[in-house]
Amino acid sequence: MSTIRALEAGDLQAVAGMFQRVLRKDGTEAPASLVEYMKRFYLDAPGGSGDLRSLVHVNDAGRVSGFVGVHTLPMTFNGRQLRAAACSSLMVEDHERDPMAGARLLKAFLDGPQDISFSETANDISARLWTRLRGVVLPQYSLDWVRVMRPSTFMVSLLANRTGLARILNPFAHALDRFYCRRMKHNERRWSGVAADGAGHGAFRTADIDSDAFAKLIEPFTAHFALRPDWTESQLDHILTDAAQKPDLGELVYVSVASPTGTNVGAFAYYARPDRIGRVLQILALSGQAGSVIDCLIDHAAARRVCGLRGRIQPALLEAMLGRRIAFVPVASTVVHSRDPALMDAMKNSQVFLNGLAGEQWSQLIGGRFT
Repeated sequence: MSTIRALEAGDLQAVAGMFQRVLRKDGTEAPASLVEYMKRFYLDAPGGSGDLRSLVHVNDAGRVSGFVGVHTLPMTFNGRQLRAAACSSLMVEDHERDPMAGARLLKAFLDGPQDISFSETANDISARLWTRLRGVVLPQYSLDWVRVMRPSTFMVSLLANRTGLARILNPFAHALDRFYCRRMKHNERRWSGVAADGAGHGAFRTADIDSDAFAKLIEPFTAHFALRPDWTESQLDHILTDAAQKPDLGELVYVSVASPTGTNVGAFAYYARPDRIGRVLQILALSGQAGSVIDCLIDHAAARRVCGLRGRIQPALLEAMLGRRIAFVPVASTVVHSRDPALMDAMKNSQVFLNGLAGEQWSQLIGGRFT
């Protein structure tokens, strides 16, 4: 008879192999670096709790055939300390033999001791499972946003995801982009690019900072959320250290934004690699300042020769983004579950700080390299 139990160290080779086959669509053997990373991520991460563990599904033959990854996120709700659990890497093999394995795994996770359960990477099948188990999709947190900055190089970068040979077109793309962007008027906004003189962030000033300085800005820029993360220093250091280990995405850059009077009004963190689409990990902004922070992000990335930007939406940024020629794409759903109606109301009403650092995007399982 099949069973569901907590992940053990002896399961990691099987889980990594399943991750390689099911989620990465790679038939090769899982590398040792992936196995070791999963051990650090799921078993050894700071703040992990013995009563809140990742789960495996063991089939009738005694083989691990399903997995749901769990990592904990301390949160606070109007001064009340809570524990959230992020669900990642929900996967099942031999679905035809045991079609209910995924549902049983997810139910076992949702029945855990956490106050809040969530995922920001639920595909259509996973989202349906969540809603059948009284979870809720948060559409206002479920979009990726994209800003094209240098259109020709942007298209080459997309093509290069299929074939690296496309990058031989970069010199021609650069020439086309220079011609096109220089013909745009000062501060002109188009869907297809950004003017050569930038997005027009005015007298707002940016300063490159390190991860420690960025970590210190998170609390003051998220304090207005009723429901928000409450990381310890060691937990946040672990997250930012992990997030920086994605060489294929480029350097993880941290930047603070100050108003003309010198007041800190926001910050952002994104991966920068020349001629690539930059992945934005996090945008922080005081109320009413999101537009200027986004303009600063666009100009900062353009100065590093990034051809476009892509990130995960947060409702607090949506109004400012609508006027800045930013496109929105449904890629995966953010789904939440709680037995506490007050917490569900806070999440449905966009009073929660989720996605990015408060989610799964920082993990090397998303965009990392294992060889």
